[in-house]
Amino acid sequence: MEEDPRAKWDRIYSEDKEAAPRPAAVLSENAHLLPAKGRALELACGLGGNALFLAGRGLETEAWDISSVATERLAAVAAAQGLPLRASARDVVAAPPPPASYDVIVVSHFLDRALCPCLAAALRPGGLLFYQTFTREAPRGTGPSNPDFRLAPGELLALFGTLRLVVYREEGLLGDVTRGFRDEAMLVACRAVVSEA
Repeated sequence: MEEDPRAKWDRIYSEDKEAAPRPAAVLSENAHLLPAKGRALELACGLGGNALFLAGRGLETEAWDISSVATERLAAVAAAQGLPLRASARDVVAAPPPPASYDVIVVSHFLDRALCPCLAAALRPGGLLFYQTFTREAPRGTGPSNPDFRLAPGELLALFGTLRLVVYREEGLLGDVTRGFRDEAMLVACRAVVSEA
C-alpha cells in the first residue's frame, strides 16, 4: 500500500535537519527579471528556499506545501528573519491558486501536468512563472525514479504554451554531459498584459 502523500512528506521533513535550501537555479539566475514589488507564490515549497529568496527581495510571499512540518519550519525561519512570508500547509492539486492572483509564481522539483493551466491562469497580467523540474533525459541520474514525474524533451514549453517565453534551458544529452545544467529543464514565462482599448 502506498503511503499517504501528506504523511510521506511530513516524515521526510521531520527527518531532514538541513537548513532552508538555496533558491532554484531558474530563480537565482534570473532574479533580475523579478518585479520590485507584488505578490509571489512558491508552490510545493518544501523548506522554502525560493520563498525566502522572494520575501528577501521585498515581495509579499506565500509558500504552499502539502507538508505541515515543512511549512511550520519555513514559517519559523521567515519570522526569525523578519521576512514578509506566509507559509501554509495546502494540497495544491486539490486547491490550486485562484485566477489572476500573483505577480510571480515559482515551482521547482514538482510536476503535476493537470495543474499547469491553473498556474498560468493564476498569474496577473504581466506576471512571471519560474519553473524548474526534472527531465527524462537524465545523464547524472538525479531526480525521481517514476517517469511520470519527469518531463519529456520540450514538454515544459508545451505545458505553458499560453504564456510568452522569456527564458528556456534544457541541455539534455547534448555535448559533455558531465558539465552544465543537466537532468532538469527551466522556464521563465510571462502572462500577456491585456491592452486597454
